[in-house]
Amino acid sequence: MQVQPYLFFDGKCDEALDFYKKAIGAEVKMLMRWKDSPDKTMCTAENADKVMHSQFNLGGTTVMASDGRNSGKPTFAGFALSIIAKTEAEADTLFGNLADGGQVQMAMHKTFFSPRFGMVADKFGVAWMVLVQ
Repeated sequence: MQVQPYLFFDGKCDEALDFYKKAIGAEVKMLMRWKDSPDKTMCTAENADKVMHSQFNLGGTTVMASDGRNSGKPTFAGFALSIIAKTEAEADTLFGNLADGGQVQMAMHKTFFSPRFGMVADKFGVAWMVLVQ
């Protein structure tokens, strides 16, 4: 069994994918727009160029994403994605990149379980925990 996160950016998926490519090295593996769907019944003038489904890789993890219903501002609550960095310097870089335009919830610092740990909500509202193990 595998569990993979699926994020709905509610109209900002292209922007999010570009951000994650630059910020944390995401590699987009698949992207389908509503206009490219074989089932045209759900395609409208408003959503035709929006992302119906995408997949991107972060390290060894696949994350899926979409514009969903494309009805406004994305909201993410009740979860966080964790990134385990190899070094403290890498953790600081990834954290700083994710924090660009976002909100630091807990600055990077040493904890009892990690030499570097921090929490940030990126500019789309996705919560991230960055740490070194």
